[in-house]
Amino acid sequence: MTDKTFSDLGLAEPILRALRAKNYETPTPIQARAIPELLAGKDVLGIAQTGTGKTAAFGLPILDTLFRAEGANRTRGPRALILAPTRELAIQIGEEMQSYAAHLHLRQTVIFGGVSQHAQVNKLARGVDILIATPGRLLDLMNQRHVKLGGIEFLVLDEADRMLDMGFVRDVRKIAAAVPANRQSLLFSATMPADIAKLAGEILNDPVRVEVTPQATPVERIIQHVHHVHANDKIPLLAEILGDASMDRVIVFTRTKHRANKVAQQLENRGIDADAIHGNKSQGARQRALKRFRDGEARVLVATDIAARGIDVDGISHVVNFELPNIPDSYVHRIGRTARAGASGMAVSFCDHEERAYLRDIERLIGSQLTVIGEAPSSEEMRNARGPKNPGGNRGGNRGGNRGGNPGGQPSANAGKKRSRSRNRRRSGPSIAA
Repeated sequence: MTDKTFSDLGLAEPILRALRAKNYETPTPIQARAIPELLAGKDVLGIAQTGTGKTAAFGLPILDTLFRAEGANRTRGPRALILAPTRELAIQIGEEMQSYAAHLHLRQTVIFGGVSQHAQVNKLARGVDILIATPGRLLDLMNQRHVKLGGIEFLVLDEADRMLDMGFVRDVRKIAAAVPANRQSLLFSATMPADIAKLAGEILNDPVRVEVTPQATPVERIIQHVHHVHANDKIPLLAEILGDASMDRVIVFTRTKHRANKVAQQLENRGIDADAIHGNKSQGARQRALKRFRDGEARVLVATDIAARGIDVDGISHVVNFELPNIPDSYVHRIGRTARAGASGMAVSFCDHEERAYLRDIERLIGSQLTVIGEAPSSEEMRNARGPKNPGGNRGGNRGGNRGGNPGGQPSANAGKKRSRSRNRRRSGPSIAA
């Protein structure tokens, strides 16, 4: 927490008026530390998780500087460029920047792929001050000469580590090479792997480092549980725990697009309102799914990791990792969708036998073990439940090849009961309580 108010940071009155309309009075730690440095003209390297207020941390000083220099821009080209890895995040940044600039005469637009470029090109032709973009579509429009970056004064890379994960680092380098060297640069990332540190060294000039939380540490308010469960039992377990009324707004994460579609459909078949969102969905479909989720029409949103940092929805009560991510940092970004704005939250992970290594990597990264609330029977327990094998490979010690030691060749009653108990154990898993 900080004792400063936004008024203490020296922001222009029209910006303060917009913040008051949103009932924003006290800056978050990253805002309190980054905004004065940016207003002083310094480059900033920010390390912070999602949900810490990064957009205002870089957006407010950009708006303040452009507002005070209003009229100085003699070109129609953008003066500030903000790069985001996903369409959802770019749209979210655009909406926030628009609200902060409600009383300013500054023009902005958001460009991203997956939709026709026609409307985006028209907005660029009319002139913009602030351009928010995904790297792929921006490079495409640059190659078509619809965008010129010679007037850029601010370059922002948001969620830089996600850009690296998605393979955008080469595009980012091309874009950075196209903007003037005499600019103010900002890079924000939740983690700081060696590749991001190298990129920061290329783009930033003697930056001030602002780190408000330990790298890749989950928000302490999130309760984290794990179910050890067989892969085939995940859907029944998910449906069972969704019977908990406290799970009123839930994001379920999968590793693949196909699995996201399948999980959403299987939940719908069980009477649970769910939508899927991933990279193969059209932009319109993704926005409709997000709107249904925000409005409470869909209780569950099933998403791939591409959406982990692009979904900003208040009141997410639970995050469920239907499949554990194979990149441990992604776990942090997934669970960061809950426990936002001071609220608490819960993250529940399903771990099958093949995902045990992923779980170990996650626990090593976060420095603690997840609380186990469900255990699938081990292979040894299942073998014991069926009875021991004799040297000839038949169960029950009957060399004649019959089960249960029954000379007549029929399974014994006890053997049937053991198999029934084993099946029941595989099906069941304790429900969670928030």
